[in-house]
Amino acid sequence: MAFPAGFGWGASTAAYQVEGGWDADGKGPSVWDTFTHQGGERVFQNQTGDVACGSYTLWEEDLKCIKQLGLTHYRFSLSWSRLLPDGTTGFINQKGIDYYNKIIDDLLTNGVTPIVTLYHFDLPQALEDKGGWLSEAIIESFDKYARFCFSTFGDRVKQWITINEPNILAIMAYDLGVFPPGVPHFGTGGYQAAHNLIKAHARSWHSYDSLFRKEQKGMVSLAIFAGWAEPADTNSVSDQEAAKRAIAFCLDFFAKPIFIDGDYPEVVKSQIAFMSKKQGYPSSRLPEFTEEEKRMIKGTADFFAVQYYTSRLVKYQENKKEEVGFLQDVELQVFPDPSWKRLDWVYVVPWGIRKLLKYIKDTYNNPVIYITENGLPQGDPASLDDTQRWEYFRQTFQELFKAIQLDKVNLKLYCAWSLLDNFEWTQGYSSRFGFFHVDFEDPARPRVPYTSAKEYAKIIRNNGLKESL
Repeated sequence: MAFPAGFGWGASTAAYQVEGGWDADGKGPSVWDTFTHQGGERVFQNQTGDVACGSYTLWEEDLKCIKQLGLTHYRFSLSWSRLLPDGTTGFINQKGIDYYNKIIDDLLTNGVTPIVTLYHFDLPQALEDKGGWLSEAIIESFDKYARFCFSTFGDRVKQWITINEPNILAIMAYDLGVFPPGVPHFGTGGYQAAHNLIKAHARSWHSYDSLFRKEQKGMVSLAIFAGWAEPADTNSVSDQEAAKRAIAFCLDFFAKPIFIDGDYPEVVKSQIAFMSKKQGYPSSRLPEFTEEEKRMIKGTADFFAVQYYTSRLVKYQENKKEEVGFLQDVELQVFPDPSWKRLDWVYVVPWGIRKLLKYIKDTYNNPVIYITENGLPQGDPASLDDTQRWEYFRQTFQELFKAIQLDKVNLKLYCAWSLLDNFEWTQGYSSRFGFFHVDFEDPARPRVPYTSAKEYAKIIRNNGLKESL
């Protein structure tokens, strides 16, 4: 099962999850610093990313892991508040620039292509204090930050992700309030944040396009989280519609404006308007784009970056109580098939990724697709032999091969989550996604390969699986 020549094999990390050094060398506080320091069991055992994997001082150890795997690509994120401590270019932290320059230069020296994410959930606290993603002012702040990064690193970085999983961020941070700033705004905050996230991405894409693309010749997109939704009862029209709605509210909510026509999917607009009216709101809780904004948003991605972990069965469920919230608006129930194996929150459904890729191909005019995250967690293991976990990866690669060969999906890159065990947001260090085990009790934070690391290295070396379809 040889993948196409030049196929990219990578792994991903994010600044807050691996770097540590939360206040080192002039770095300003991010919302995750504030959130974790407040305690209150909002994170597993009140753990923090203050030290995490220690990558701020142990970058050379990370590089050894990257070389051991033989990665062709490494996706990492910049800490906005390490570069711009108060979120603005009023004060630029040279030590932060030096750190990321070293990572980029070392990767290129070793033949590894950097994929750089500008923003992976860790907003500078100073900007959150001014309203964060609920405020329209964030659009200008993000655009200035993006331009600063393009001008500082764009001579060497050719693949950019503006925003990581804006759909997850909007729901978790601003609707449910389980991510910082930790304040729920059920049924309104998530939509307002999403609206601003889309506009901020589009603005920064245009900045790259008009100011940097000609000279730097890079590409810019954003990374959208998407599971696959399958109707619980394939003969039920209401379940079929619910499954379509699930995909529309998760993936198409962001993808359709950016890749197709600058506006939200019709089913999303009509569903939220219907629920809002039912609940006595004078108008829809979903903000509207102006015609000018639609024109600005349309076509602002150079490739389709998607992050897949798992799938669910979907059943229609009427919101009889008229509860207000993003999850209630969709009017559905999600659950796993009883036969699916489970590791942590991820049900092992490798065929879901093939269906998702085909959906993207068919819906979005056969774009170049990058998988920028995919993986399977485990608890702190008794042994480094994660053969069961590797089986998930192996089956996933089989499905990717089928997607490329049989469905003619234009998939160019696969990045696993994650290079290292790291701080998994509200799950702290209890959930481990790494190819390399990190001992968080040891101050030296040693990185030791799991079985999956050795197997992934073979896949990369062979550019595919040594088996037939």
